[in-house]
Parts: sequence; structure tokens; C-alpha cells
Amino acid sequence: MTTIIFNIDQKRAYALDGETEIGEATFSVSPNLWIIDHTWVNDDYRGQGIAKKLVEKIVEAARQAEVKITATCVYAQKLFLSTSSYDDVVLPEQKTME
Repeated sequence: MTTIIFNIDQKRAYALDGETEIGEATFSVSPNLWIIDHTWVNDDYRGQGIAKKLVEKIVEAARQAEVKITATCVYAQKLFLSTSSYDDVVLPEQKTME
């Protein structure tokens, strides 16, 4: 079973299969803004929606912290453009990036 953990001190969300780390999404912090800069999933676990769960874990934490999000990570950028589900937390400029 995959577990997704958010760690604000390490500025990341990571995925575990048992005790083995199988993926992570990292972010940097500036005042009132988190910038998702990297998403990675082990090749053996790709195609299972883990990257999306990692980004969503950061989005959930941003909502709770009342900060906005943007991304330099291509995966997160595409995810934000694919749905309006994140519009409350993603910077409007992110929605127009190509």
C-alpha cells in the first residue's frame, strides 16, 4: 500500500511503499507562495497516479496554510492546467502558462 506524507520542514511530500520511498514532490517557499519545483516517481510505480497524489498533498497543505501555489515542475504545471479543481490555490498566472 502506498502512503503519501507531507513534511513542511523538508518542503516535500513523499510516497512510501512500506518503508521504501518511491516518489516525491518538492517545493520552495517565499512569502505567501509555495513553488512546486520537482516531482519524481520510481519507474516501477509510474502510471498509478502517485505523482498526482503527491502534488495534491502539497495543494491540501497550502490550502490549510492559506498560501498560494505555482509550479516550475512541468508535471504540476500540466496538472494545474488540466482542471479547475485547484483554482482556489493556484496563482491565476499559472493557469495561462504554456
